[in-house]
Amino acid sequence: MTGCSCALKLAEAGKRVRLFEAREIAGGASGRNGGFALRGGAPAYDVAREELGAERARGLWMLTERYLDRLEGLAGDAFRRTGSLRLAADSAEAAELEAEYEALRVDGFAVEWRRDLPDALAGRFDGAIFHPPDGSLQPARWVRRLAALAGEAGAELREHERVESLDELEADQVVIATDGYTQGLVAELDAVVQPTRGQVIVTEPLERQVFPCPHYARHGYDYWQQTPEGRLVAGGFRDKALDHEHTAEEATTPLIQGYLEEFVSEMLGRRPHIEHRWAGIFGSTADRLPLVGPLPGNDRVWVSVGYSGHGNVMGLACGELVANAILGAPAPELELFDPARLLGG
Repeated sequence: MTGCSCALKLAEAGKRVRLFEAREIAGGASGRNGGFALRGGAPAYDVAREELGAERARGLWMLTERYLDRLEGLAGDAFRRTGSLRLAADSAEAAELEAEYEALRVDGFAVEWRRDLPDALAGRFDGAIFHPPDGSLQPARWVRRLAALAGEAGAELREHERVESLDELEADQVVIATDGYTQGLVAELDAVVQPTRGQVIVTEPLERQVFPCPHYARHGYDYWQQTPEGRLVAGGFRDKALDHEHTAEEATTPLIQGYLEEFVSEMLGRRPHIEHRWAGIFGSTADRLPLVGPLPGNDRVWVSVGYSGHGNVMGLACGELVANAILGAPAPELELFDPARLLGG
């Protein structure tokens, strides 16, 4: 997603752009995720205010809201503006949600507190906050559409061409737009971006629509939504084996898949047929903010990686932020994502 976003913006500005993809467009986590398009970053808003300061946190949330609008304008039927529901799995998480709700409300963001939940959720969760700007994404369709737009603008897309070394590339500027797939290109990135596996299952179409928007609980460790065709897409539970899920191996495992199957069976009151399973790798950083900008000590190389599970919106945003900076118009948000904060320089 990041590479296609960056390529589109640069090609529209008249630059000669070549995009290398080791497999096929949308073959990695950009096309193999749970389809959540959320505003904000990995920390809850009130936590971000404490960690980043009120002004920077508000700026980050506003950036992602702008790029949700941008996504909606580009994605066509691959995106639905549904809102999202963040649920409290217990009273402690409910208190955390109330704190986030209050911080968002005070800073003027659209948000709703929901204590009375639908039958499918009542009794299992202790309240929720609803985020109206968020949406549901068909990720592979969206990324391929974004790639097609980049191609139409003049970018050259090369699939099944793995770059083993930056020395292979003759370009004046190189952008590493790989989120969690950083291994082998820049040793410094390998040291600070933790590849993390997210596993997903997809059920057969259900007889009725139960979940009208993306849902997530237990601090995002459980997440699910229902497609327009009625299929339930569920992911998460990596906290059941964190050591094993901090990996670059793109494979499903019986342990996590078993937790996912049990979860959807409990939610539905029956065991549905599972039609699809997949795993995708995203990149996590120590402060849960991406690394976006020039590589310290190398003016030729730019990076945009480490979205900590929020790449569906941040990838689009950060691809364009890098492109605009290359074009001579760096945005103030890049200061927050400066790779030098973790890479030195």
